[in-house]
Amino acid sequence: MKNYITKSTKSPKIQKIINEALDILESVGIPVNEKRERSLEQMAMCFLAVADVKIKWQQARCDANLRSRDIIDFINEHFEEKISSGSYDDVRRKHLQLPILADIIVNTGVKKGTSTNDPTRGYVLHPDFHKLILAYKTKQWANKLRSFCQGRTTIGDILERKRNIVKIPIILPGGQQLKLSLGRHNELQKAIIHEFLPRFGGGCEVLYIGDTANKSLYVEKEKLQKLKFFELSHDKLPDIVAYDKTKNWLFLIEAVYSSGAMDKARVATLKQMLKECKAEPIFVTAFPSQKDFKKWILEIAWETEVWIAENPDHLIHFNGHKFLGPY
Repeated sequence: MKNYITKSTKSPKIQKIINEALDILESVGIPVNEKRERSLEQMAMCFLAVADVKIKWQQARCDANLRSRDIIDFINEHFEEKISSGSYDDVRRKHLQLPILADIIVNTGVKKGTSTNDPTRGYVLHPDFHKLILAYKTKQWANKLRSFCQGRTTIGDILERKRNIVKIPIILPGGQQLKLSLGRHNELQKAIIHEFLPRFGGGCEVLYIGDTANKSLYVEKEKLQKLKFFELSHDKLPDIVAYDKTKNWLFLIEAVYSSGAMDKARVATLKQMLKECKAEPIFVTAFPSQKDFKKWILEIAWETEVWIAENPDHLIHFNGHKFLGPY
């Protein structure tokens, strides 16, 4: 069993049961590689609460019928957490989303037209899944798992199929073609590649693109390492990184649809993380329209650039003694 959670401060006993929960979830097709460790931990703890498992899997139940607030209480009591009771909506929308989609955890007490906040709504293990996990860490586990998975379409396969229904094609400056998942955010990223870079970053080589469905869609890892760029797994990564070798400029571009503008804190953090970088950073916030830009204008940091896709020939420069250059 691999160690899914490496940065937890929990006791070894709790870390062990959480890693076991994630091992079970991955075994039945729940995708875990795209989630951050904290998200994995929260999903595992919610699963454990629904199963009423604290230590031993053979004690799992399929009739606990816990509401969201009950799940939070269980986690706080048994897994060294202090989660606010007001976070109950996260349980349904985030932490149990994949197990519910996979039909291994099911809603109960929901009648036609019932509100999602109805007090009768609870969560239990699917009976077939309950039988499976009773065999976890026993000699019957491999056979039981094989039987359970036979003929089932995993949630990972379902999600991947949905992602591939419609894609946004983009062509990189070098001619390579990529496909981004559908959405306004990725439409803006396409505009950055096709419209912004040819105008204001002529000759730039794209080194990184993060898709909303795949944060590492395109990465020139060795080239970024040569520039002494920071660790690629960090959540502060901008949406697009492009390098102008002639000027030694590194464009860090954020495509803003709902969040992520280059504000003071973001720029200060990135500068700190790039202190060893050999290239000079240029911070750019891109917006789809002037209307979108208007919402964020007070957040934009000085000595950064703003580009608006609906007016591609123009650049808004936020002060400083230079125009479009490092400071």
